[in-house]
Amino acid sequence: MKISYLESVGSTQNYLKELIKEEKIELPHAIVADMQTDGIGSRGSSWSGMEGNLFLSFAIPLRDMPSDLKLESSSIYFAFILKETLTEFGSQVWLKWPNDFYVGQVKIGGMITTLVKESIICGVGLNLVIAPKEFGTLDITLSREELLVKYFENIKKNSSWKQVFSKYELEFYQSRNFFTHANNLEISLSDAQLQSDGSIISNSKRIFSLR
Repeated sequence: MKISYLESVGSTQNYLKELIKEEKIELPHAIVADMQTDGIGSRGSSWSGMEGNLFLSFAIPLRDMPSDLKLESSSIYFAFILKETLTEFGSQVWLKWPNDFYVGQVKIGGMITTLVKESIICGVGLNLVIAPKEFGTLDITLSREELLVKYFENIKKNSSWKQVFSKYELEFYQSRNFFTHANNLEISLSDAQLQSDGSIISNSKRIFSLR
């Protein structure tokens, strides 16, 4: 994974999208910014942040993805690998379905994914050292560079969806006190049934992360 570092950018994800569309880079490739002024969050919200936190987007060709991974659940796949990476360093972070990082009851970051020209882009925002009001920060001291080295090493292992899901499934219960959103509706996860493809069934409807 080649990594390009920027001092400041509106959105690492949009920046990477344009590089791919204009065929200016070879994949896999990651963009990391010291500052992000117009980041993309869930449901079109913004995820801008403060210097010292992690603002990351990386792109991987679809041909390099695990053969058993349903693309709609790619955010769970890559987010859980990041969660496990943080756990290796001693963090108590956990993953709320489908793509939000929490420490205790407080959100500290998230991931979104999108498809661009036969590749998948994963955008990550993670509060390493400082957080806006109502959000939290990572519960351990960890440099951005140290985290990225280990995270990309873990991605390179190319674990199957089945391997990743079997671990995530055991931790899904932690999401039950929270809500998710689908079609602009707030949906309780208290009675949601997690499916083997990463979707949930709630009120007899199947819902994928779709982000």
